[in-house]
Amino acid sequence: MNMQNLMAQAQKLQKEIQQKQKEIDESIFEGNSEWVSLTMTGKREIKSLNIKKGVIKDEDDFEMLEDMIKLAVNDALKKIEAEITKKMGAYGSGLNGMI
Repeated sequence: MNMQNLMAQAQKLQKEIQQKQKEIDESIFEGNSEWVSLTMTGKREIKSLNIKKGVIKDEDDFEMLEDMIKLAVNDALKKIEAEITKKMGAYGSGLNGMI
Protein backbone atom coordinates (compact mmCIF):
# COMPACT_ATOMS: atom_id res chain seq x y z
CA MET A 1 0.00 0.00 0.00
CA ASN A 2 1.40 3.37 -0.91
CA MET A 3 1.46 6.47 1.25
CA GLN A 4 -1.34 8.24 -0.70
CA ASN A 5 -3.73 5.34 -0.14
CA LEU A 6 -2.82 5.22 3.52
CA MET A 7 -3.45 8.95 3.91
CA ALA A 8 -6.77 8.68 2.06
CA GLN A 9 -7.86 5.86 4.37
CA ALA A 10 -6.84 7.87 7.43
CA GLN A 11 -8.83 10.89 6.24
CA LYS A 12 -11.87 8.70 5.55
CA LEU A 13 -11.62 7.16 9.00
CA GLN A 14 -11.28 10.59 10.60
CA LYS A 15 -14.45 11.80 8.83
CA GLU A 16 -16.36 8.71 9.94
CA ILE A 17 -15.27 9.20 13.55
CA GLN A 18 -16.23 12.88 13.46
CA GLN A 19 -19.65 12.00 12.05
CA LYS A 20 -20.29 9.39 14.75
CA GLN A 21 -19.18 11.85 17.45
CA LYS A 22 -21.55 14.49 16.03
CA GLU A 23 -24.41 11.97 16.12
CA ILE A 24 -23.67 11.20 19.76
CA ASP A 25 -23.27 14.88 20.71
CA GLU A 26 -26.66 15.72 19.16
CA SER A 27 -28.49 12.77 20.73
CA ILE A 28 -30.67 13.15 23.81
CA PHE A 29 -30.34 10.69 26.68
CA GLU A 30 -32.74 10.20 29.57
CA GLY A 31 -31.75 9.51 33.14
CA ASN A 32 -34.23 8.37 35.76
CA SER A 33 -34.49 7.64 39.44
CA GLU A 34 -37.50 7.19 41.67
CA TRP A 35 -38.01 10.93 42.22
CA VAL A 36 -36.08 12.55 39.39
CA SER A 37 -35.94 12.43 35.60
CA LEU A 38 -33.70 14.41 33.32
CA THR A 39 -32.53 14.72 29.75
CA MET A 40 -28.93 15.24 28.76
CA THR A 41 -27.14 15.70 25.45
CA GLY A 42 -24.31 13.49 24.31
CA LYS A 43 -22.08 16.43 25.23
CA ARG A 44 -23.18 15.78 28.83
CA GLU A 45 -25.21 18.99 29.12
CA ILE A 46 -28.39 18.74 31.19
CA LYS A 47 -31.32 20.02 29.13
CA SER A 48 -34.16 19.35 31.57
CA LEU A 49 -34.52 18.25 35.17
CA ASN A 50 -37.87 17.20 36.62
CA ILE A 51 -38.56 16.44 40.27
CA LYS A 52 -41.79 14.62 41.02
CA LYS A 53 -44.23 16.83 42.86
CA GLY A 54 -44.83 16.18 46.52
CA VAL A 55 -41.64 14.23 47.22
CA ILE A 56 -40.22 16.83 49.62
CA LYS A 57 -42.14 16.47 52.86
CA ASP A 58 -39.50 17.48 55.41
CA GLU A 59 -35.84 18.46 55.75
CA ASP A 60 -34.61 14.84 55.68
CA ASP A 61 -36.05 14.46 52.19
CA PHE A 62 -33.52 16.94 50.76
CA GLU A 63 -30.68 14.48 51.30
CA MET A 64 -32.72 11.78 49.59
CA LEU A 65 -33.49 14.18 46.73
CA GLU A 66 -29.79 14.88 46.27
CA ASP A 67 -29.18 11.13 46.05
CA MET A 68 -31.99 10.75 43.51
CA ILE A 69 -30.53 13.53 41.35
CA LYS A 70 -27.12 11.83 41.41
CA LEU A 71 -28.73 8.52 40.42
CA ALA A 72 -30.57 10.12 37.49
CA VAL A 73 -27.46 11.95 36.26
CA ASN A 74 -25.36 8.80 36.50
CA ASP A 75 -28.07 6.83 34.69
CA ALA A 76 -27.94 9.26 31.76
CA LEU A 77 -24.12 9.25 31.74
CA LYS A 78 -24.09 5.44 31.57
CA LYS A 79 -26.40 5.59 28.57
CA ILE A 80 -24.12 8.10 26.84
CA GLU A 81 -21.10 5.88 27.47
CA ALA A 82 -22.99 2.85 26.12
CA GLU A 83 -23.84 4.78 22.94
CA ILE A 84 -20.21 5.88 22.53
CA THR A 85 -19.07 2.27 22.90
CA LYS A 86 -21.73 1.10 20.44
CA LYS A 87 -20.93 3.69 17.77
CA MET A 88 -17.20 4.10 18.28
CA GLY A 89 -16.25 0.57 19.30
CA ALA A 90 -15.65 -0.38 15.68
CA TYR A 91 -12.74 2.06 15.61
CA GLY A 92 -10.90 0.31 18.42
CA SER A 93 -10.02 1.24 21.94
CA GLY A 94 -6.75 2.76 20.79
CA LEU A 95 -8.59 5.99 19.98
CA ASN A 96 -9.38 6.91 23.60
CA GLY A 97 -8.68 10.56 24.15
CA MET A 98 -8.44 11.35 20.45
CA ILE A 99 -12.15 11.99 19.95
